[in-house]
Amino acid sequence: MKLNVEHGRYIILGSIDGILAVLGVVIGASHVSNDPNIIINAALGGAIALGLTNGVGSYLAESAVEYGNLAELEKPILRSLESTDIETQTKKKIWIDSITHGGASFLGSLVPILPFVFFEDNALTISTISSILVLAVLGVYSGKIAKQSVLKHALRIVGLGILIVAAVTLLGLE
Repeated sequence: MKLNVEHGRYIILGSIDGILAVLGVVIGASHVSNDPNIIINAALGGAIALGLTNGVGSYLAESAVEYGNLAELEKPILRSLESTDIETQTKKKIWIDSITHGGASFLGSLVPILPFVFFEDNALTISTISSILVLAVLGVYSGKIAKQSVLKHALRIVGLGILIVAAVTLLGLE
């Protein structure tokens, strides 16, 4: 399967969702417990829920939009496109977009979790830094897709990440 710009949108969107939402869970859980098992379990629960909801949400939204597009195509030709190659391609697009979005959300979620699996000391710091670094890579990817400054895109996404990390950390009252 060759990735196109449409897939890039869902890779960026899902990955940012996964990284930042689960990093928020990791930071919040770390305020409550130092036990890596509790942090990992809470974060994995968030990762699974996020991956599934983003995948299902994309399926529902894409279905509505794409079947609306099919209905618009049917109007001028005065016939249904049901059981045609066009409908088959539409269904394939819906599934691929949904799996890409949900899968990217889940995979992105693993970035802030894995340091708690592999490191005993400084796992939260490593988790935060690795998350910010992956956000920078996503920013570069975003800039390449947009054919714009990769630095500008990287800084925007990293800035968003730092802002969210700061907000979650500051709101993490014990």
